[in-house]
Amino acid sequence: MIILRSDSDSVECVSRVLLEGSVVVLPTDTVYGFSGVVPESEDVIRKIKGRDETKPFIQLIAEPEDIYRYTDEVLPDQLLAMWPGALTVIVPLKKRLITGESEVTTVAFRCPGDGWLRQIIKAVGKPIYSTSVNRSGQPVLSSVLEIDKEFGGEVKLIVDGGSTENALPSTLVKFEKGKCIILRQGDVCIPSSLLL
Repeated sequence: MIILRSDSDSVECVSRVLLEGSVVVLPTDTVYGFSGVVPESEDVIRKIKGRDETKPFIQLIAEPEDIYRYTDEVLPDQLLAMWPGALTVIVPLKKRLITGESEVTTVAFRCPGDGWLRQIIKAVGKPIYSTSVNRSGQPVLSSVLEIDKEFGGEVKLIVDGGSTENALPSTLVKFEKGKCIILRQGDVCIPSSLLL
C-alpha cells in the first residue's frame, strides 16, 4: 500500500503498521529508508535488503537527549546542536545493554531533521531502524515508483514523500573518548575542534 506523507492521518497509519511489527518504507531528511521497530524488525529488513549480519542499521531517535538511554558517552553540546539533522553518530552502548554472546558494542543513532518522522518515532515509543532502500550492493532507489516496483510485495507500506534523487546520505561519525572520526561525509560538516 502507498500513502502520501501529506495525508492527515499518515503519522497514525505509519505508527500503527510499525507497532504491528511490519517493515515500511519512509521518506527521511536524507533518502528513503526501510524502517521497523528496534529490535524486532531487524531480521526481516536484512532479508529484504540481502544484507549480512555484520553491518548494523542506523537507529532513529525522536529527541537528541534520547541517545543517553543507550550510551554513557557524553556528546559535546556543539555536536548535539547538529540534531535534529542529517548526522549519524556511532557511540559505545551502555555495558548493561550488551547481551551475552553479542559482538555489538556500538550503535549508530540519528535524530532526523524531519519533524514528521520524529512524530512517528515518538508515537512508536522507541527507536526505529532506517537503512537505504536498495538491495545490498545496488544503487539507492529515490522514487516511489521504483521502490514499489522492486519492494512493493515485500513491505507493508510505502510513504510517498516525493523524489530524493539528489539527496545526500547523513554524515556518519564515530564518537568515542570525546572526539569524532568521520566515516562518511554527508550534508553536515563537523567542526575541526571535534575531530581526532
